[in-house]
Amino acid sequence: MNNIPDNYLDKNRDAWNQRTSVHISSAFYDMPAFMAGKSSLKQPELELLGDIAGKSVLHLQCHFGQDTLSLARMGAKATGIDLSDVAIAEARKLNTDLGLDAAFLCCDLYSLPDLLDEQFDIVFTSYGAIGWLPDLDRWAAVVSRFLKKGGRFIMVEFHPVIWMFDNDFTHIRYSYFNTAAIEEHLENTYADRTAALKGEEVSWNHSLDEVLGSLLRTGLQVTGFREYDHSVYNCFPGMEAVAEDVFRIKSLGAQIPYMYSVTAKK
Repeated sequence: MNNIPDNYLDKNRDAWNQRTSVHISSAFYDMPAFMAGKSSLKQPELELLGDIAGKSVLHLQCHFGQDTLSLARMGAKATGIDLSDVAIAEARKLNTDLGLDAAFLCCDLYSLPDLLDEQFDIVFTSYGAIGWLPDLDRWAAVVSRFLKKGGRFIMVEFHPVIWMFDNDFTHIRYSYFNTAAIEEHLENTYADRTAALKGEEVSWNHSLDEVLGSLLRTGLQVTGFREYDHSVYNCFPGMEAVAEDVFRIKSLGAQIPYMYSVTAKK
């Protein structure tokens, strides 16, 4: 691909290091409730995961580990990986503080095969992860590499239609398709719009065709697909709560898809 800036990993690592320092104490991530036992996982992924007690789970792009540790609390042998060294340090500290046995690796997703040599019952990814990856064929190859034969891939993501809009959701700004890298200045974060962050970040839009096609091309069997008319997070400007863990952009309502899920089998 010719739309990958050479320094995108350094920029995104710095951006997520800054975000982590804000997120860990934000109301959005509600650490007191999490430490007291509340799961950070939402209903869509819980339904898809089912009973994972005794299963090995690889969580790709795990941020500072809340979901990975929630998987461990459900009885899984969980491993989380993330690009941000600050996030992984926080995840390891939380794992120790909670007395859990999750493992965490700090690396670029594409480099994971160089650091980890095992396979898992489940590979899991969710919410705002794949947009930081330029090449989904390489991503799908990593997913397949770490799945056992018969293993399941479970994905819940924000819908690519969401990423077409400007920040105020008033007009279309970006292509639905992965036509070029999106290079932006880092100013704040979804978990705290008042936070003063500084730097640059690089992301990519990925159509549903690109997501599903990459999984199929790597030989995985897609077993499920669903679109959702709401977000489980209040993470975009202008959202209103419709019900518990049901949020929509007030000006758009249920007219657009906010999330989708994919399951696949090796």
